[in-house]
Amino acid sequence: MSELNKQTALGDVAARQLAIATRTVPQMAAITPRWLTHLLNWIPVESGVYRLNKVKEGSYAEVDCSGRDERELPHTFIDYVENPREYNLSAVNTVLDVHTRVSDLYSKPYNQISEQLRLTIESIKERQESELINNREYGLLNSVAPAQRIRTRAGAPTPDDFDELITKVWKEPGFFLLHPLAIAAFGRECTRRGVPPPTVSLFGSQFITWRGIPLIPSDKLPIENGKTKILLLRTGESRQGVVGLYQPGLPGEQSPGLAVRFMGINDKAIASYLVSLYCSLAVLVDDAIAVLEDVEITNYHEYRY
Repeated sequence: MSELNKQTALGDVAARQLAIATRTVPQMAAITPRWLTHLLNWIPVESGVYRLNKVKEGSYAEVDCSGRDERELPHTFIDYVENPREYNLSAVNTVLDVHTRVSDLYSKPYNQISEQLRLTIESIKERQESELINNREYGLLNSVAPAQRIRTRAGAPTPDDFDELITKVWKEPGFFLLHPLAIAAFGRECTRRGVPPPTVSLFGSQFITWRGIPLIPSDKLPIENGKTKILLLRTGESRQGVVGLYQPGLPGEQSPGLAVRFMGINDKAIASYLVSLYCSLAVLVDDAIAVLEDVEITNYHEYRY
């Protein structure tokens, strides 16, 4: 080393050998807020089966708005559907394997088993939201009655389309559910018409609204060939809306409907954990949900001021 470049103090590389780096827990880009599971009303299903009882179509109580006379009052009753639909809880399962050597030697400052379980549970909850939307038996998109399905007028989601969707779920509509790209497409159409939608704060986050109804984003809404769908739903059993179903009191329960159970250690010193989540979803009456179909998300406009 020349006299000019002679080191006069301890360098960074050598000093770093004595330093302790500040570490984060493992980060996972696939984790989303999962607003849908927060906004649903969840009903405990003790036996794993939820029976949806309805009134027969066209069955109404016969009443009389009589005057001040003594006419005979009508006799009536409400008939029930004899074979109501039953919803069975669906299971999302996986087995997490952790080598005991890894958990014994490398669990400081973060416990390896805890972090592996945390990330596995996050993955299962992401799948849960996808099933609530897309499952062929009970998912929202497959639970919409034909009369509750409408199409966009011109492809892009416009305020007029959203207004028509509201007419389908006009009894206490709760929220729109749509892909973030659909929210952006709707925002562009509102900007083009000079009607920027206001925002509302929920769960500490900002959401844009239309007619006071929040637009809730979920990346689980499918996009095919530049098109997607937008849902509007009412929630709650007392409102005859959409309800989530879960199994309470599971052994090893971590959160409602989700359990972790230790399965043992095999002869290769690998510890296994069964992670299970049981859930389903029910639409109590047809007008609790509607869908806007053929929603194009690729339209852009030139704005001139």
